Amino acid sequence: MMTRRLLQLFTGLAMYGVSLAMFIRAGLGLDPWDVFHQGVAGRTGLSIGAVVIIVSFLVLLLWIPLKQWPGFGTLCNAVLVGVFADIGLALIPAFSHLGGQIALLAGAVLLNGIASACYIGARFGPGARDGLMTGLARRTGWSVRISRTLIEVVVVGAGWLLGGSVGVGTVVYALAIGPLVQLLLPYFMVPAAVGAVQADAASKAEPTREKEPTSPVGESEATVRAS
Repeated sequence: MMTRRLLQLFTGLAMYGVSLAMFIRAGLGLDPWDVFHQGVAGRTGLSIGAVVIIVSFLVLLLWIPLKQWPGFGTLCNAVLVGVFADIGLALIPAFSHLGGQIALLAGAVLLNGIASACYIGARFGPGARDGLMTGLARRTGWSVRISRTLIEVVVVGAGWLLGGSVGVGTVVYALAIGPLVQLLLPYFMVPAAVGAVQADAASKAEPTREKEPTSPVGESEATVRAS
């Protein structure tokens, strides 16, 4: 069982990084956090992967006042997504015609959904950005939805001001990734964990808003987001 979990974790994080590269090469807009990553990369001259890694560890510092503690998967997420994003950018060409861009965007969304279901199902802990979201919800009593929206509005706004790419891909990601991960997650959830996850979700359900469960996207960088 541990072998399967580790394989899912590393495969999921690798696919997540490659999907980030596909979003960038499609040139039609990125998800909120990657708008920010791209904006910072453009201003600093660092690679997008290096920025993803640096931002991941900076976000982990924000876990301290929220009394959040990273898991093994959290630390792997912080490093590997950025590494594989740079590998993907080195291998995937940019497309100059709309048909290729649309196909690459669709593939990026699908791969991101599979990647998110993979590493969430491995149960090694959330990504840094998703832990920030759930920690903020727990500490403030806000819903996870409100916490996520506030964080993503801030990062996409900052990323856009820094020159990050906001476009139709940003909207497509926001609308598609939740249902996609919800559909795929049962196929990747480690069997021994299914009962525990369902019980935990039931115990955290409304009306106790402070303990509202995260959605599958909330547990992912993909967010997620793996960054």
